[in-house]
Amino acid sequence: VEEVPPPALRPGGVLVRTAYSLISAGTERAKVELARKSLVGKARARPEQARQVLEVLHQQGPLTTYRKVMNRLEALQPLGYSCSGVVIVVGPGTEEFQVGDWVACAGAGYANHAEINFVPKNLCVKVPEGVDLQNAAFATLGAIALQGVRQAEVRLGEVIGVIGLGLVGLLTVQLLKAAGCVVIGMDPNPSRCELAGELGCDATATSDSAMKAAVLDRSASYGCDAVILTAATASNGPIHLAGEIARDRGRVVVVGAVGMQVPRQIYYEKELDLRLSRSYGPGRYDPEYEEKGHDYPVGYVRWTEKRNMQSFLRLVAEGKVDVRRLVSHRFSIDTAPRAYDLITHNTEPYLGVLLEYGANQDKEVLLKEVHAISSAIAQERTPTGVVNIGLIGAGNFAQGTLLPALKATKVVQFHSVVTASGLSAKSVAKRFGFQVAASDPSAIFKSPDIQAVVIATRHDSHADLVQQALRAGKHVFVEKPLAIHREQVEEIRETYQEVSQQRNGQPPILIVGFNRRFAPATQRVKDLFAGIREPLSVLIRVNAGYLPPDHWLHDPQAGGGRIVGEGCHFVDLLLYLVASQPMEVYALALPDTGKYRQDNVSIQVRFADGSIGTILYLANGEKRLGKEYIEISGGGATAVIYDFRRWVLASHGKVRRYGHWWSRQDKGHRAEMRAFIESIRMRTGSPIAFEEAYLSTLTTLIALESLRTGKPVSIKW
Repeated sequence: VEEVPPPALRPGGVLVRTAYSLISAGTERAKVELARKSLVGKARARPEQARQVLEVLHQQGPLTTYRKVMNRLEALQPLGYSCSGVVIVVGPGTEEFQVGDWVACAGAGYANHAEINFVPKNLCVKVPEGVDLQNAAFATLGAIALQGVRQAEVRLGEVIGVIGLGLVGLLTVQLLKAAGCVVIGMDPNPSRCELAGELGCDATATSDSAMKAAVLDRSASYGCDAVILTAATASNGPIHLAGEIARDRGRVVVVGAVGMQVPRQIYYEKELDLRLSRSYGPGRYDPEYEEKGHDYPVGYVRWTEKRNMQSFLRLVAEGKVDVRRLVSHRFSIDTAPRAYDLITHNTEPYLGVLLEYGANQDKEVLLKEVHAISSAIAQERTPTGVVNIGLIGAGNFAQGTLLPALKATKVVQFHSVVTASGLSAKSVAKRFGFQVAASDPSAIFKSPDIQAVVIATRHDSHADLVQQALRAGKHVFVEKPLAIHREQVEEIRETYQEVSQQRNGQPPILIVGFNRRFAPATQRVKDLFAGIREPLSVLIRVNAGYLPPDHWLHDPQAGGGRIVGEGCHFVDLLLYLVASQPMEVYALALPDTGKYRQDNVSIQVRFADGSIGTILYLANGEKRLGKEYIEISGGGATAVIYDFRRWVLASHGKVRRYGHWWSRQDKGHRAEMRAFIESIRMRTGSPIAFEEAYLSTLTTLIALESLRTGKPVSIKW
């Protein structure tokens, strides 16, 4: 048990004062046991990650590999994913909740075993009348059980087998009985079979032979209409038994972590339908749904993970599901290690293990406590008056775009400016009102008065300056690119993780100047495609214009080339629009005839969800044609952005047009700077998650690798 600062409040979520959290014994036991293994044991348990380590070893050498592995292994990781409590602070965009609401929360990394949690709104549901907070802590496991039942597509009167009568299995039994099914349960533990019978199970068995006999007896010898596997075992026994007891053309649903070597003959002869149930339901593992709060339309996705949680709690409120009888142990959060000794060493029988956080169940008393905590957090997070800025590099772009955008926020103080030439630093200081002009960046890093550093130097210095700023405890805005070499990106990632750990898991804000994702046109396009759940096709054409071969941007050591120096903008925009994991990059360039330096390039990116994206970065076109054209299609919708002056959105038979060719171009610079400064003042998370900036940069550098090899390159990170 560690004392850490409370999590930051972010838009689209709430801070919850936890009352109870439920230990999911199977999942959490496996995580704890893995953590306790030796390095060799971890490698054997996770061979795919071990292969990734070997690839890094081959690419970057033993010392860097060792540091990366140890950083990952030594980092503190939270446990838990099902809790209940009271809302103490409500973030922007979360109007459905109010301070004092009783809520049930889900999600690894959110509904942790912790006194205070930040929970996105789609992972949080109100507790209905008649359900206390102890029972509400079961909502996540209830949603897991309910999703398994939904995958089984059960009907009134059907015979359903449940293999594994742990927490999820016993919840599944009760849900099936509420649906009017005949339920036959199997578990080698006689006490769990006895409890299942008391909770409504029509028959139980402690062995395979007894289960087969019970199924024949209760199903008129037809077999089970569906079998739901809720066991937690590496054995293939459950999947074999399910095939034997299922009727012809029956359904087998895997909910628990069981062996998956399917016996082909029996599944083939019966033409069984084998299905996997994905956790709490639709929305799970989708960052657009879970993290960004974009719900699925109920007409297309009736039961999301949130709606499953609500449905389960309603059944608890109606008395159709009894969770109180599933609680075998309670521990205060201070004595939580004893709970894990119990589930890892099996010192005594257990079932539902709750952690308690000392919350008073009297609503009036609890509400007073919540308001006191809420006031303390609000006072702690009162916006600072101004953010003191240190600027490193003050060229035309910094003076013409970045500094005016910062000034427009009206909550910054220009503290120090550093340029290689002391004269230019003095000139910029006089023009923009900086208090200090210097030629050494250490003047900024050493100043305790400066909260944020803006880096606008040439590309080759970005990586080193970013790391220095992070180690100095500063928040960082760095103009693109983040780095120009693969090893630099990995070093920044390592430094960022180290600094985050030193700050007790409260990471610094590090934002790369990928401004186009903040543009009004981009935001409207994202809204259009937010509810579409099929692969997208994206085309980005950049009419970049000609640069002489001797321009510094073409220098691989100073500028990194135009694809790294500017093309990264469009790689980031592509990844932001698709919002799926990039899997492969293939890049081709027109021949370098001496006039061009690989700045006529086609980059294709394949994504995990099936989406494809093409970036045409061209220097051989007519400059009077607009520079940037973006077209996105999918799910019956199409959007086109013309140079960030005007855009067209088309869907459901309607075409809407915005802006004109003479409209002011808005590529998102001001919105980007406003988001950066407000995230510092309000102590919220970074407007661009570091992993997104890292992945955009990595994908860009891999595109260069593909150009060199002439082959598609897989992305592994």
